[in-house]
Amino acid sequence: MSEHFGYSPSFKRPAEILRMRRKRARSEAVAGSTDSPEQSGSSPTCVRTFSPEPLSGAQNHSGVGIKRRNPFAKIENTYSPKKKRLTFNDASCNTGNSDSSGIANNERDEESSKREGTLDLALSFRLDEAQEQEYRQASSQKSGSLSESDVLLEEEPEDIKNPLLKSPQATAPTAVAAPVCTQYPADWSLKTRLLLTSPVSLSWAEQLKAQEEAQGLSQHCRAQFSPLPHSPQDPRSCSELRCAFQQSLVYWQHPSIPWLSLFPRINAERSFFGKSAPWAHDATLQQSLMTEWSVSLSSLYSLLKARLCPYFYLCSYQFTVLFRAAGLGGSSSITAFISPTTRGLREAMKAEGIEFSLPLLEEERRRREAQKQTIPQEEEQKEQEVTCSMLRDTVDGEDHDGDDRDEDSTLSWLKEMGVQDKIKKPDLHTLQLHKEGHVMSLDHKPESVICVEGLHTFTLINFFINWKGVVASSGSQAGLPPTLLAPSAFRGATMHTLKSRCVNVRSQVGSSYQNLSSLEITGPVLPSSLHAILTLLRAAQKGNFSAALYTHSPTAVMNIHSTKQQVSEASVELSSCGLHPASIQQLQQPSTLGKTALTHITMNNYSYTWKN
Repeated sequence: MSEHFGYSPSFKRPAEILRMRRKRARSEAVAGSTDSPEQSGSSPTCVRTFSPEPLSGAQNHSGVGIKRRNPFAKIENTYSPKKKRLTFNDASCNTGNSDSSGIANNERDEESSKREGTLDLALSFRLDEAQEQEYRQASSQKSGSLSESDVLLEEEPEDIKNPLLKSPQATAPTAVAAPVCTQYPADWSLKTRLLLTSPVSLSWAEQLKAQEEAQGLSQHCRAQFSPLPHSPQDPRSCSELRCAFQQSLVYWQHPSIPWLSLFPRINAERSFFGKSAPWAHDATLQQSLMTEWSVSLSSLYSLLKARLCPYFYLCSYQFTVLFRAAGLGGSSSITAFISPTTRGLREAMKAEGIEFSLPLLEEERRRREAQKQTIPQEEEQKEQEVTCSMLRDTVDGEDHDGDDRDEDSTLSWLKEMGVQDKIKKPDLHTLQLHKEGHVMSLDHKPESVICVEGLHTFTLINFFINWKGVVASSGSQAGLPPTLLAPSAFRGATMHTLKSRCVNVRSQVGSSYQNLSSLEITGPVLPSSLHAILTLLRAAQKGNFSAALYTHSPTAVMNIHSTKQQVSEASVELSSCGLHPASIQQLQQPSTLGKTALTHITMNNYSYTWKN
């Protein structure tokens, strides 16, 4: 018998299969020689090829119907992972008994012709001899016997018979795109310094031409904003970009003393030490400074109320105040945040009838109440029983009697010692201070921030104008009014610009060093100025830069929410406040930073990430 395509004659077959094959060949040879010797002359190598056409004269045992051969029943298609099918060539397998092999081939040719001309595929399953005989008996009793190729196809698993075809797009792993964040949360804290780095050169931000500087200042005063290119090829030659950068550096300040840096004011005695202060010992000069300062403060509040100025800061030697117009920070009214505060300031505000709240303390109180509500019911019952027993004792006078007895025993002991006159009982003022010890412990801490809203902000303005504690009475800042900072012009203000300096640095990245361009900006960086600068860097640096932010610590807690009901963006019109529409849109959103401030902002592929 000729070798089938795809089968190797050197394949090693198990000894049990070879023994079963030899035994079957001998039995079929004896039966073939007695029954039909005339068929022994048939060619052993006569193998019918596969054809989809019906077999000529081939009928099943029932005498009806025509059987088609399966055109796909090739040897390479009969593989199944469940069972390993072994095909072999009798001539290569049983070379020692050629006579019996030839008889066996003749017998199989006869059997294949009886089974409608099926292929002579000698396939051996891993079955024992008894199972093979039962299988042959069952197959002979069927009227329409199945061919060996049909049996092979019948035992194929579902995943082989019906293969699931997939497109390359379906099989290829789909990469999940990172979400693009086009905005960072609003930060109402004041920054003292910005350090910007980028792999793309930042030299376009230095050495502005006189015409570009003048154009930037004019645009700021007129609140005009020219459209910027999305990604300029050469930022250094882009005049619109350089003018917009000059425009973003402008802020307004009062008072303005050229030889003094009036920001920051808290813990800034060292910067004032040794500087000339002619108003320190001149009451007339101090009065003149306070009069001008009061006019500027009143002008700022009028602009704020008319929504022509979005916000401003009042920086004193012991606290900082942020005034925000209605509609900013999600608040429906004018709000003012003061941080840090002292018990003396809070008592003075109460005396003037100014209502305020302590947002962080109220939040802590609500959190504790929520925790109490989660206590199991048994513990609540125990607490109620203890409280009831204490109330009964109090009603009966047992506690008072016990206290009186303790006091009497203490006084009698002191009388025996002869020192009762030298020991003073605590007065009511001392007891009150003892009760308010937890409130006084908040002084000069971030938790002491207070919020004033609505019409009480106008009363607060009058309070600052008339309160003598707003100006230091001694020290290097004695007689100097607080600093007023705003993004738009107001009466008595002086225009200032942030200082910028560009240098090239080398930063270590892994085991190598990378050349980076650095831009340092110093001064009181307002929230709107920070947003405008980062917006320019987004376009000029092709969406790749990082910024280190240095926060004025007393203003970090000014990102908390006010207690008034939040309003939508469209309910308050702020288009005339002098800020870019994108900056207004960001500052209208309630801040999500809480009592923290941003420390780092990074943009990678036009997507923001930040740390606070």
